[in-house]
Amino acid sequence: MSEQTQERQTPPHRRVVVAGAGMAGVQTAVALREQGFAGPVTLIGAEPHQPYDRPPLSKAVLLGKAEGSAFDIDFEALGIELRLGREVLGVRVADHELDTAEGSVPYDALVLATGAEPVLLPQTQGVPGVHLLRTLDDAERLRPVLARQHDVVVVGAGWIGAEFATAAREAGCAVTVVEAADRPLAGALPAEVAAPMASWYADAGAVLRTHARVARVEPGEVVLDDGTRLPAGAVVVGIGARPATGWLAGSGIVPGAHGEVVADDGLRTSAPDVYAVGDCASFPSRRYGERLLVHHWDNALQGPRTVAANIIGEEPAVYDPVPYFWSEQFGRFVQYAGYHAGADTTLWRGDPSGPSWSVCWLRDGRLVALLAVGRPRDLAQGRRLIEAGTPMDPDLLADASKPLKAATA
Repeated sequence: MSEQTQERQTPPHRRVVVAGAGMAGVQTAVALREQGFAGPVTLIGAEPHQPYDRPPLSKAVLLGKAEGSAFDIDFEALGIELRLGREVLGVRVADHELDTAEGSVPYDALVLATGAEPVLLPQTQGVPGVHLLRTLDDAERLRPVLARQHDVVVVGAGWIGAEFATAAREAGCAVTVVEAADRPLAGALPAEVAAPMASWYADAGAVLRTHARVARVEPGEVVLDDGTRLPAGAVVVGIGARPATGWLAGSGIVPGAHGEVVADDGLRTSAPDVYAVGDCASFPSRRYGERLLVHHWDNALQGPRTVAANIIGEEPAVYDPVPYFWSEQFGRFVQYAGYHAGADTTLWRGDPSGPSWSVCWLRDGRLVALLAVGRPRDLAQGRRLIEAGTPMDPDLLADASKPLKAATA
């Protein structure tokens, strides 16, 4: 560490406590060290496992190609104290204390990074054969299910449902996906964009049933509300996630419309010395003119740098990213950058019935979002154009034979 870095460190007695040991929490602790913070840093996680990355759970870990996905981070060398297997119960902001099942933990700065928790299918909690896919333990419970090639029913045709269905088909399972809406990804993409993705299920040998609601789960069967009975050696529920913030009730920290922590553009909460980052927090976007709640890996990776900078406090840092995520499903690599709500123009690049195509959303002639299927170069160039706010030529943009970066006005 340079002499200049040492001179600008915050006082060494200032203690930072991070609640949540997923991507957002881990990266906050690491970013503090990278930016020169020398005070005590404590990372508290509810799970007993060494902190791990989640995307491999629906792929390599689930299929037995990897035993785990622990972060390759030497916490001891970084001077980051890990307290694992400890559930957070509440925070007393006036006392600057975090309450856990093992007692209270004092803090000078607290970072809320507890992520999101899956939405449960009503009346299925504790029912044998019903699974979620959010944690390492979930993946390990599902791994032998796939190995035995059970008939599997997936409830929900969102991102996680599609990724699990992909893995289950690769493992040789018979897969039926039931979705209450009229198309996959109904909550994430406009109908005309999501519609071409419906054929991907049949192409992979999976059955997609839309307009289908689960009435109940019985031993070995899922019963739909129209009376249809589907064989199910296992049921995997992927109907969404919500911020894991119930433990903050009574804390005085302001919640948002979806139960998330409301943070400002520096990821500070309404409570002094308390920050929030990742899936559990929303933030105002100057770029898009509204508050965003982003449940994706890249948000949990990028936000911690802003939190760390504002805890250290040299210069105010503002968080206003171009949201980004990716999904691997049915042999396709799907990427999305930006935020398409509020767009006034939609343009296609390529044939959506083919193996590679993109959709561009513009507002006032500028690119605000892009979805790319098998066109990573479109995504990379489009992300930079969104960040720059570059005016675009719609006719050139719609020409899939030309690089996207050449479509500027």
